[in-house]
Amino acid sequence: MSVTRREFTRQSALTGAGIALTGAVGALATAPGALAAEDARHGHDGHDGHDGKGHGKELGYGPLIPDPDGILALPAGFSYRVLTHSGVTKLETGEPTPSNHDGTAAFEGPRGVTLLVNNHELSGTRAGWAYPVPLTDGLVYDPVAAGGCTVVETRRDGRTAEWVGIAGTSTNCAGGSTPWGTWLTCEETEDKAGKNGLLKDHGYVFEVDPYDKRANRDPRPIKAFGRYAHEAVVIDPKQGHAYLTEDASGPNGLLYRWVPPKGFRHGRGKLRTLADDAGVLQATKCFDKKGAFVDDLSRATEIGTVYGVDWVDVPDRDAKTVSVRKQFTDGQITRARKLEGMWWGDGGAYFVSSFARSESPVAHDGQVWFYDPKRRTITLKVLLGVNPDPSVDGALDGPDNITVSPYGGIVISEDGNGLQHLFGATDSGRTYPIARNELNDGTAEDPSYSEMTGVTFSPDGKTLFANIQTPGIMLAITGPWKRQPAK
Repeated sequence: MSVTRREFTRQSALTGAGIALTGAVGALATAPGALAAEDARHGHDGHDGHDGKGHGKELGYGPLIPDPDGILALPAGFSYRVLTHSGVTKLETGEPTPSNHDGTAAFEGPRGVTLLVNNHELSGTRAGWAYPVPLTDGLVYDPVAAGGCTVVETRRDGRTAEWVGIAGTSTNCAGGSTPWGTWLTCEETEDKAGKNGLLKDHGYVFEVDPYDKRANRDPRPIKAFGRYAHEAVVIDPKQGHAYLTEDASGPNGLLYRWVPPKGFRHGRGKLRTLADDAGVLQATKCFDKKGAFVDDLSRATEIGTVYGVDWVDVPDRDAKTVSVRKQFTDGQITRARKLEGMWWGDGGAYFVSSFARSESPVAHDGQVWFYDPKRRTITLKVLLGVNPDPSVDGALDGPDNITVSPYGGIVISEDGNGLQHLFGATDSGRTYPIARNELNDGTAEDPSYSEMTGVTFSPDGKTLFANIQTPGIMLAITGPWKRQPAK
C-alpha cells in the first residue's frame, strides 16, 4: 500500500516508523572505492567491501590495464570483442552499421543467441550524417530523419548479424526493455514537423520487437506516453505503470509516470493500439520528511535521503503549443537536471540525474535514485561530488545509462567530462571502475573521449555489453565476474 503524503510526514516524526528518511551517510567522494562518511566511521579502509557477515570482500576487479589497441582498458583477466563498428561492419542488407550508438538492451534468443537492440542517437536529417540508419522498406517513420535502432544478433561461436529495427526517428537516446521482451526506444527531442528539416512531429517513444521483424512494420509513436525530450523508460511488471525520464533544461526536466487505462493489459503490440490520450500522464512532486515541497532533486546532499512522491497530471501531453515541462509552475512539480538512464530492478526503478550546475540549486556530478512504487518514495543511492579534474583517472562523473548487475548493485556508463568509464556502484553507493574508453578522437595534445553508453548484461550474466558512442562501437566484455559486496 502506498504511503500518502500525510502518512509519510507523520511516520517520519516517529521513532521506528519503518521508513528511512535521511541516511547518516555523507556525500560520496569521486575516487573509485571511496567511502562515504558512515563507512569511514565503521573502520573500512577504502579497499575492502563487507558482505554483512563479518567477512571482508575486495570491491571491484582491480586496476584498469591500458589497451595496446587503444580501445578499452579493462582489469586483469577481462577481454572485449568488437561486435559492430560504424562504417566498418555491415548490416545484412549490405549497408554500413549506423553511427552514434546509445541505449541498448539484451534479449535471449534460441540456442545460445543473444539479441541486442541498439539505439542510434542521430538528430535532424539524414544529410547531416555519414552513416544514418538505413531506410528499410516498411520500417520508416519519417523518411528524412537520421535516427533509429538496429538489432544485433550475436552467437556463441562469435558470428554476428545486424539489421534495422526502426528507421526515420530522431535522437534515439536511451529507452528500456519491457517485461514481454521488446524494446522501447525514446526520442530525445521536441522537434515538430518543419523544424530542422523534419517532416513529422518527433519526441515520442516507439516499440521495437527484436524477435519479429514483421511486428516493427508501419512504426507508430506511443503518443499516450507524451511528446518531450525522452531519455529512458521502464515498465512496472506488476502494476503496468510506465516511468519515464526527461533530459531537458530551461527549465530542468521531469520524472513522469504513465498510468494505463482501466482494463488495459500489456503485451506484444498492445502499446501501438492505445489512443493518443489513453491513460494518465503525470509528473513527480516530491516532499521531505517534514512535508515540505522539494523543488529540485539536487537539494539532496546525503546518500540515503528519502523523499515522498505525489503525482500531478500533465495538462497537454502532446505539447501542442507549450513543452510539457513548461506547463507547470515551479511550485507544482519537482525538477532535476539531465534525468537520463533508468532500469527496473529490485522491485522499483533506478534513475539518474547526470549532473547539476548553475541551473540547479546545488551542484553535483551525478545522482542515482531508486523509486519504490509500493512506498511511493525515492531514495538517493549514489551521489558523486563535483569532479575537480576530469582529465585525471580515478575520479568519476556524469552517470548516464545504467543497468542492474546480476553480481550486486548497478553498473553505470559515464558521460561526463574528460575520461569516460564503465563503473559499478554498491547498494551503499561505493564505486569502482570496470572499463575506460581509450579511443582518443581528439589529438595527443588535446585528447577527447566519447561517452560510454548502452550498458547491459547478457541474459546469462556472463557478458557485459556496452558502446563507445562516437564513432559507434558495440563491445562484448567477458571476464571473471564476481559478486560485489553490498556495503
